[in-house]
Amino acid sequence: MADEGQAVAQAASEIGNGNLELILDVPLGVSVELGRVRMPVRQLLSLTAGSVIELAKLAGEPLDVLINGRAVARGEAVMVNDKFGVRLTEIVSQSERVERMR
Repeated sequence: MADEGQAVAQAASEIGNGNLELILDVPLGVSVELGRVRMPVRQLLSLTAGSVIELAKLAGEPLDVLINGRAVARGEAVMVNDKFGVRLTEIVSQSERVERMR
């Protein structure tokens, strides 16, 4: 673990020195959250094709764009060539990201 911490500290130091090349190939998990819901396992197991799950967001509300589980942007759902996409409408401010980490 200490070696990993040192590697991260070194990478952060070099990024601070303008060497962004070090992290350009680091894989990140990107996901888009339409909404959330809590349900008991019994209800989850009873879902079938065509079941409707009511989410804790209203239609038209911005979607959250998450990187490694942390919200970094908000956007709206769009359709592009028969595929869904997200048009970013807002980037979460650095102070808001820091506040959410606490």
